[in-house]
Amino acid sequence: MKKLFAVLAVLALISFSLLGIVKYAAPNPDPGTLKVALLPDENASTVIKNNKPLEMYLEKALGKKIELIVTTDYSSMIEGMRFGRIDIAYFGPLSYVLAKQKSKIEPFAAMQQKGTTTYQSVLIVNKAAGINNITDIKKKAVAWGDKASTSSHLIPKSMLADKGLFAEKDYKEHFVGSHDAVAMAVQNGHAQAGGLSKPIFESLVLSGLIDLNKVKVLAESKPFPQYPWTMRSNLKPELKEKIRAAF
Repeated sequence: MKKLFAVLAVLALISFSLLGIVKYAAPNPDPGTLKVALLPDENASTVIKNNKPLEMYLEKALGKKIELIVTTDYSSMIEGMRFGRIDIAYFGPLSYVLAKQKSKIEPFAAMQQKGTTTYQSVLIVNKAAGINNITDIKKKAVAWGDKASTSSHLIPKSMLADKGLFAEKDYKEHFVGSHDAVAMAVQNGHAQAGGLSKPIFESLVLSGLIDLNKVKVLAESKPFPQYPWTMRSNLKPELKEKIRAAF
């Protein structure tokens, strides 16, 4: 029995040593494949499909293999950047702040859509719910995306707070993970209201996934600065310059 405990003790020490090596191993400053993380704000396959042109462009511009990654949630994306498993990431404003607190990352570009570097969130409602203004949301069920999402949680939630409505006290909130899931929850009646990115809502309408006979926009937020593209600070300086130039 003493021999068994001795063997287990040695194995435990080896395991802890290996864990330490894995934990503190420095990420490659010039990887052959760049891992680019995209926000999990829609179905993963949809996000990957929509960004295939970006993948092909970056491979040509940077001369490297590009691997597009969509994590299960915002927290996984933040942790991936923290431990060097992600090289480039497209964060929302709130998730960027959270990632910056834990990781050595730097922003280098912001998306421009329709000639502007700002975006808006929208509050949407099920037309059958009898909601005609924000105060009508009181005692209703409201769907948000991810807790770390700016446009499908923080901004629309603040729009309710501005009208004196607060979660759990005045309405029941549900986190469904992504922007498209918010829209579907409202359309299907699982929630009477919800918040998401205006561009994503418009794309869901254009694709036919959301029926404007069932769902309407109740309110739009003020414009906010677009999402930042970020990269690991410990990438090779020459590589960082090429990434900046590509964007």
